[in-house]
Amino acid sequence: MVELLIIGCGPAGLTAGIYAARYGLEFLIVGKDYGLAGEAHLIENYPGFPSISGLELLERMMKHLESYGVKPQLGVEVSRIVKPGKTFKVEVSGGEPVEAEAVIYAAGSRHRKLNIPGEEKLLGRGVSYCAVCDGPFYRGKTVAVIGGANSAVQSALLLAQHASKVYILYRRSKLRCDPILAKKAGENSKIEVVYNVSPVSFKGDRFLEAIELKRQDGEVYLLRVDGVFVEVGVVPNVEPVKGLGVELDGEGRIKVKADMSTSVEGFFAAGNVTDGSNKLDQVVTAAAEGAIAAASAYQYLKK
Repeated sequence: MVELLIIGCGPAGLTAGIYAARYGLEFLIVGKDYGLAGEAHLIENYPGFPSISGLELLERMMKHLESYGVKPQLGVEVSRIVKPGKTFKVEVSGGEPVEAEAVIYAAGSRHRKLNIPGEEKLLGRGVSYCAVCDGPFYRGKTVAVIGGANSAVQSALLLAQHASKVYILYRRSKLRCDPILAKKAGENSKIEVVYNVSPVSFKGDRFLEAIELKRQDGEVYLLRVDGVFVEVGVVPNVEPVKGLGVELDGEGRIKVKADMSTSVEGFFAAGNVTDGSNKLDQVVTAAAEGAIAAASAYQYLKK
């Protein structure tokens, strides 16, 4: 048994680990991967780093944590968390359940799917959720990004470095990204924003050939593309905690207090999986929540 188990190796989890190490806690930190932050092409609003990739920033956090003699366990998935008594029992992939006195859950979120015909069939064959991962495969080709928030426009800007043409397809009449991103997209000759359209289906036999789109007036038409990148928001990774009885909000996020505690004693949460920080969902706020969660867990364990 350990005092503390930290679940998640994104900004919140790694920061919680740094603080837990400094507090001298006996803890483990596990995670499937670096999460969505690791996919970010460029992060330009993390203090001290005017421009850095998400992967590089997280690797720096990882090295910082490792400097305390802690080795996070990547590639570990958590399937179920229960609290049969005073301690938590956490089921993990490829090993025995972990027992812990306290838990910091920082498992982040995953890409939201459109759930339209052709999406699953053509996944990896023209349909993608990661421009950083798959953008280079579309050099000189025509691609589209579905969505209108920061992640969608950032993906379009990245894809414009590879593709010959990039469409941003958005269901509203105005992008809802940061003004500086909208300005950059507007100044890029490769990017064209198509407003007031919604995807109906993805067309193609073996590979994606076109997107079936519907205009607000009901007209349906095909847009020929070689690839499409879906950026329509995220879904919190809360499946492992559903048997724990922790309180969620209407969006399925874990409800937290100012100290990152939840409705279950000894169970803390941090990062994009929570309703904290006004749901800003930034690397800097995730890191801050991780620090607070670690401080609160320390106080809980030592009281």
